Amino acid sequence: MAERYQLVDQYGRKFQRKLLTQEIAKAEFGTVRSPVSGYPADGLDPVRLATILRQADQGDPVSYLELAEIIEERDPHYLAVLGTRKRAVSQLDITVETKGTTAAHSKHADVLRDWLTRDELQTELFDILDAVGKGYSFTEIIWEHTGGMTVPARLEWRNPTWFRFKREDLQTPVMLTSGGQEEDLPAFKFIFATMKAKSGLPLRSGLARVAAWTWMFKAFTQRDWAIFTQTYGQPIRVGKYNSAASEAEKDTLFGAVANIAGDCAAIIPEGMSIEFIEAKSASSSNDLYKERAVWLDEQTSKAVLGQTATTDAKTGGLGSGKEHREVQEDIERADAVQLRGHLNQQLVRAFIDLNFGPQDIYPRLKIGRPEEEDLVAWTEGVTPWVDRGLEVSEQEVRSKFGLAAPQKGEKILGKTPETPPHSQALPPEEGGTSSESEFKGGLKGGGGVSEGEDALQAEEALSGASEAASPVSALTDRMEQEAAPAMRGILQQIEIMMAASSSLDELRENLLSAYSELRADALADVIAQGIAAAVAGGRAVTEEEAGD
Repeated sequence: MAERYQLVDQYGRKFQRKLLTQEIAKAEFGTVRSPVSGYPADGLDPVRLATILRQADQGDPVSYLELAEIIEERDPHYLAVLGTRKRAVSQLDITVETKGTTAAHSKHADVLRDWLTRDELQTELFDILDAVGKGYSFTEIIWEHTGGMTVPARLEWRNPTWFRFKREDLQTPVMLTSGGQEEDLPAFKFIFATMKAKSGLPLRSGLARVAAWTWMFKAFTQRDWAIFTQTYGQPIRVGKYNSAASEAEKDTLFGAVANIAGDCAAIIPEGMSIEFIEAKSASSSNDLYKERAVWLDEQTSKAVLGQTATTDAKTGGLGSGKEHREVQEDIERADAVQLRGHLNQQLVRAFIDLNFGPQDIYPRLKIGRPEEEDLVAWTEGVTPWVDRGLEVSEQEVRSKFGLAAPQKGEKILGKTPETPPHSQALPPEEGGTSSESEFKGGLKGGGGVSEGEDALQAEEALSGASEAASPVSALTDRMEQEAAPAMRGILQQIEIMMAASSSLDELRENLLSAYSELRADALADVIAQGIAAAVAGGRAVTEEEAGD
């Protein structure tokens, strides 16, 4: 039955279902995909290295890629820093972000989350990050049909020497058949990842191009150093023969001189002599070789990790520590972003298309460390505002600190918040008392109820009694309630200005310049109404006293 739609990859290539479960780029002896590679590093010199790099620039990267692999094998320092960079990213947390809002979008994300639980994924990501050193990598996706779904069974690293780039742009990848012919990559079968150390063609963007030069110069140094250390401490042997010595006698003398260091024993004819001459500047030569090798290692660290503190730290060195770690984290985030982009485009999209068809919105992988928030600074910044009346969600605070709400019956640590005294006052309709000094209409023209302990005391005193109480307390509590929203609005404006100010002087200037624009009309209305109520209350009390 014909499919309802035709699936294509990012290059517009139509996929072939029969190829999904096959390994189409595995190693085969006797073909161009042979697992045995060459060794262009043997006898490498500047002229040969330049030739290898030029060949890669022109579209023949085999020698360059073989050299990049050999450098990892022969240079412990390069292997260590490159491995550190790749492992840092391959071990980062991977989460799935649901982009859509429908049940189908949630299902797509859940299916992807289930697949990400595979234990092999970390190793597979490490292999994809082979692109960090060489500039690019190829990973074949071997699919399988299980449970009514088509899912990646494994991601297999493929030797990049088995692939090429189209001659017209040197950017579009193609694969080599077993016979050596170039053909397009089948859709949904490969992850072609580029991890550029610099802008430009993938063939010229790998770190191995830089590491090749430092390794070559260090290899020369190491060879000389090995020769030096082999003879270090051994004197120069000089054999002397007289003018009448025959050729056979000369050969005997030379053999004794050559072997005496290893055998520590020799015989020579009488009349011949051997003289030992010791080198006087051995230590200075040794330091020169070592310093050269250390300097080259430091350049490699800078190229791969962006800094030297985590690999070549020197006690008391300026710029070490936190600043260098931040540089390494910047590179880690950049690598994670590039890797995430390749996986979302070439793996996640294929995963969803093969199982659910083309979509307008796809779930997305996110790779990286969770953002760490300074909770101490957050607490110190929020606490003063809470003390001044700022309302903060308890749930938000608990979520920031990872604290669960206590269940009923659990033992509670800390102090239980006290219930404000005024909350115990009952309104008149529930049996509370109403004060005769309550002003009709209250503030803002509403029929309010006095609250607070002072207000209750005033009500009790006025309702019974022998001694009249002043309505000042009740009026004060009422004004405080009515003015709270207006004050909160003003404080929020001031809080915004504080957040935007970098110093007290700047805050002062912001306050002065914005003073005329503060929204104080509501507060002024409350104060005016309070004054009017106070005047009316005073008159009422005066009239009552006059009547008595």
